[in-house]
Amino acid sequence: MLTRKQHELLIFINQRLEESGISPSFEEMKEALSLRSKSGVHRLITGLEERGFIRRLPHRARALEVLKVPEDSGAAAKSANQSGAKVVRPNFASKPVAMDAAAVSLPLFGRIAAGTPIEALSESERMVEIPPSMLGRGEHYALEIAGDSMVEAGIHDGDVAVIRRSDTADNGDIVVALVDDHEATLKRLRRKGKSVALEPANAAYETRIFGPNRVKVQGRLVGLIRQY
Repeated sequence: MLTRKQHELLIFINQRLEESGISPSFEEMKEALSLRSKSGVHRLITGLEERGFIRRLPHRARALEVLKVPEDSGAAAKSANQSGAKVVRPNFASKPVAMDAAAVSLPLFGRIAAGTPIEALSESERMVEIPPSMLGRGEHYALEIAGDSMVEAGIHDGDVAVIRRSDTADNGDIVVALVDDHEATLKRLRRKGKSVALEPANAAYETRIFGPNRVKVQGRLVGLIRQY
C-alpha cells in the first residue's frame, strides 16, 4: 500500500529510467511532485525502499533501480486523484531485473583483524562481487578477515565480511569498531553503563573494555563470502 505521493514518485522515477536510463535528481523529483523541500523527496524514497519498490545502487550517484511497478499505474493514479484518496492500492507485479543486477560490486577495503586490531582501513584495494540478496538498505562495503578471534561465530581467516555502513549498533551485534581513531577490528559489541566491550568469539582471546569515547562503530556485519 502506497500513499498517493509515493505512487506518483514511483511512476515518475520509472518513466524517467525508461526514457533516459538515468534516475531523476532530487531537485527534479521535488519539482515534479510540487514538494517544498528535498527532505520530502528523501522521505518518499525511503518509504518506497522500505516497501521493496525501489533499490538504491551503492557508490553510484543518482542511481535508483525500480524493482516493481503498478500494473495499472495510470488507472490507479487517475482514480485516486478523482476520489481525493491519499492511498493508492494498485496491483503490483515484479519488474524484470537487468542482467547486470546478478551481482553488486562493493569496494574491498583490505584486511581487518579478527584478532589483534590493525591500522584503520580507508582506501579500497579492489572491488568484490556480492549477491544482491545479501544486501539490504543503506551503503555497504567489504573487508577481508585476518585472524581467528571470531571463529566460534563462524568467521574465519580469509573470509570476506559484508558490512552495512552505520555508526550505531545494538548490544550483541558484530561490528567494525574503530578504536582510538586508528585501530580497526571486527568484534561483538557489548555495552554496560558507560563502558564499551569488544568481545571475541574465541576463548583464546580476551574481551577488551574501553571508555565510551574511545570506540566508534563503522558498520555492522550483514554477511560473509568464503572461497574454498
